[in-house]
Amino acid sequence: MAKVSEIEKFVNQARRVGAAGLTICSSGNLSWRLDNDEVLLSGTGSWLPELTVDRVSVCRLSTGEVLNGVKPSMESVFHMGVMRRRPDVGVVLHFQSPYATAIACRRSRPTDFNFTAEMALHVGAEIPMIPYFRPGSVELADHVIDALTEHNSAMLLKHGQVVCGKDFDQAFERAMFFEMGCRIAALNGDNVDPLTAAEVGDLESYFLGKEGK
Repeated sequence: MAKVSEIEKFVNQARRVGAAGLTICSSGNLSWRLDNDEVLLSGTGSWLPELTVDRVSVCRLSTGEVLNGVKPSMESVFHMGVMRRRPDVGVVLHFQSPYATAIACRRSRPTDFNFTAEMALHVGAEIPMIPYFRPGSVELADHVIDALTEHNSAMLLKHGQVVCGKDFDQAFERAMFFEMGCRIAALNGDNVDPLTAAEVGDLESYFLGKEGK
């Protein structure tokens, strides 16, 4: 069973997300894979900015079984589904930050979010757009799992965003840069000049090359 120290760390990270303005009240949810086939998830209806240890759900990752009596977020199906599909993912964050959600609710959205190097390298050169499905639905979960099989972020139209990462810092960084990119889109409208495919390719080659050294 998850240690108290692990649950406390999870709570601190949830509050970090809230303090950054990525979630308000009960919007958004967070999950963290542990080493013993367990996953911590924010409880259903809980507020990430004010999460407490008694509102953290401990589940069996392989089966979804609740181990501590705390019902997980309604979006737990896609959280655990992404982790089952991708062994490299340790954290999944679903958030509804102001600018990213504003873009998700627009009739006309950018097709290219590669405004800066950070967007291309951290959020992803391509961002899947998931059609609207009722929050907590099987259809939404299936689409998110499929989208994050090959990507690290996705936009949920008329709903919010989701990112994943190997740990809390990576997921948090992706969420923050996602919000930054959407802020650029919202403030500039059509007056934007994204990186070209060649410029994105150059960035990927350069930085991936440095990581391999």
